[in-house]
Amino acid sequence: MSFATFETEIARVNDILCAVNLLTWDSRTMMPPGGVEVRGKQIATLVGLARDLATGDKVQRAIEGARAELGDVPDSDIRKIAVEQASVAIATLARIPAHLVGAAADLKTRAQAAWAKARAADDFVGFAPLLEQTMEMQRQIADAIGCDEHPYDALVSTYEPGMTWSRLRGLYGDLRDALIPLLAAARQAPVRSDILERSYPVASQRVFSSTISSRFGYDFGRGRLDDTVHPFEISLTRSDVRITGRFRETWLPGGLFAVWHEAGHGIYEQGVAEEFSRSTFTTDFISLYAVGGTSFGTHESQSRLWENRVARSRRFWDLHFGELRAAFPSQLEDVSVNDFWRAVNAARPSFIRVEADELTYDFHIMLRSEIEADLIAGEIRVADLPAIWRDKIKSYLGLDVPSNTLGVLQDVHWSSGMVGSFPTYTIGNIMSSQFFAAARKDAAVEKGLDDGDYVPLKTWLNDNVHRHGRSKSPSQILIGATGSDLSADAYIADLTKKVAELTA
Repeated sequence: MSFATFETEIARVNDILCAVNLLTWDSRTMMPPGGVEVRGKQIATLVGLARDLATGDKVQRAIEGARAELGDVPDSDIRKIAVEQASVAIATLARIPAHLVGAAADLKTRAQAAWAKARAADDFVGFAPLLEQTMEMQRQIADAIGCDEHPYDALVSTYEPGMTWSRLRGLYGDLRDALIPLLAAARQAPVRSDILERSYPVASQRVFSSTISSRFGYDFGRGRLDDTVHPFEISLTRSDVRITGRFRETWLPGGLFAVWHEAGHGIYEQGVAEEFSRSTFTTDFISLYAVGGTSFGTHESQSRLWENRVARSRRFWDLHFGELRAAFPSQLEDVSVNDFWRAVNAARPSFIRVEADELTYDFHIMLRSEIEADLIAGEIRVADLPAIWRDKIKSYLGLDVPSNTLGVLQDVHWSSGMVGSFPTYTIGNIMSSQFFAAARKDAAVEKGLDDGDYVPLKTWLNDNVHRHGRSKSPSQILIGATGSDLSADAYIADLTKKVAELTA
């Protein structure tokens, strides 16, 4: 056995997981409704095969053989890192019973289809039994993984290594203290939000958002944009990275910013070092997911950076509003660039997380995290979620939720079994400001932002974040790129500056 044998065995696992990603993408974009039951079984079969391969004797022998071959090389050697990282992750995966892995994969596909129907029909009662099954499976997975404190930690750490519910609560408290007065101030700013609700043909939205995504650096030669109920990005190696959007004719920012958000995810995956394709560093063994991003939080930092730090900036619209007006001349003929910039940055508490403004977005994450933690701890019941959701939205945002479609049924995550992933959105918001502040210290990046040339920023992110894939931890990448670990200071500074501009 040799390191080359190890690479071959890991590549086989990754290949299967990329096939799972393809089936998942199809199930959420193009698959006819009749395919749901069989697709769930197909995905469960492939996920089971990937687990069996990863935890089987052949991979274990390959790990031992690679260790023997690399015995004298430094621990910093990238080959040695790959072997040890795979060994630790696979050991965690092995603690999760095989039948549970397969059942969760099957349930995920069926639950996603049921969720989409329930969301359209405002039918939480019809979806609840599948959600109960999902939460029970996630409790079992959390028990199998194990944790030192709160059971939610086991699930959160699969998406954000090292993160705990205790640490998150402290982080949320700091943000809450900063956001409440900022939100109050921003709501006093003058804004013409009605201009975003005019009739904007979807075809033109698609063209404009795609054009800007290309300028940011998303390569359509290795990607594509499709429609879905809930926007997402998924990769089948760096050579095939797909994004989706959801366009509404009477809500312009919903389509534009969702595409730029997903393009940010796509740019990350396309920027992973080519030599990491089909390797340990593009394989999440615990979640059995082919992905190059080192964590969900780091991934979200890239999507939120392009969506908010770049595309909601005043300079961005100074540069590109003319193009948008050319695409929608009658809709925007009476709108100035200042009007539009204020409109897309206005603080407007709303029901839908993916369309929330920057100052209210993290409140959406906090309430979801609290619900997840209580569900996994067995402190609340699935049947009570609509009422709990309404109470929390009223408490955090002062809104009365009119339906479950605009409330507890709006997100795809729970139907996907992604319990513990919501906190990574706030972690990503925080990281995005840290990365952006560090990048702007580069004169070429700053000049590019001022000129509308986004290649220098993309290149900086490629070099400092993307190329590493999963070969470094989130903290290692963050510290290496910015000089500091996770801290909300830069994020709060960005939001404070924007509120000052909006209220000036």
